[in-house]
Amino acid sequence: MGQVVSWERLLEAVARVRGRGGQVVFTNGCFDILHRGHEVYLGEAKGLGDILVVGLNDDASVRRLKGPGRPVNPVEVRARALSALSCVDYVLIFQEDTPERLVAAVRPDVLAKGGDYRIEEVVGGDFVRSYGGKVVTLTRVEGVSTTEILRKIQGFGIIGIHS
Repeated sequence: MGQVVSWERLLEAVARVRGRGGQVVFTNGCFDILHRGHEVYLGEAKGLGDILVVGLNDDASVRRLKGPGRPVNPVEVRARALSALSCVDYVLIFQEDTPERLVAAVRPDVLAKGGDYRIEEVVGGDFVRSYGGKVVTLTRVEGVSTTEILRKIQGFGIIGIHS
């Protein structure tokens, strides 16, 4: 089970892992409604190193990125759900629209994103490659995304949606 941590605690944990020669994997996202696609990709990401760090967009940045109807779940709920996954070691909530500052601080050995991204679209990818790190995209489970789930719910007439 993972932990929701501060910047300071995260950087201490990363230093401990690196001190033992371990590999740090980083990914990020909104994770508004946790689903099978997230589970698959986060599990794969964890398999690429010794610890998996997840940068989680706060509520204000999700609204800026996804629109006024999002997030569906507040950041505290999303952070607890992520940290409950056995593959996630650390969750850090960040306020910016992109994780660039967090990627620069963590300097992951592997920067991973879901398969709905192309390698050249991964924010921080050039930086990670600049010091010899790897950038990877992982399995995308077709037909499963937060937007698709919300569209299905909207089809039942329960909510309006903003992608």
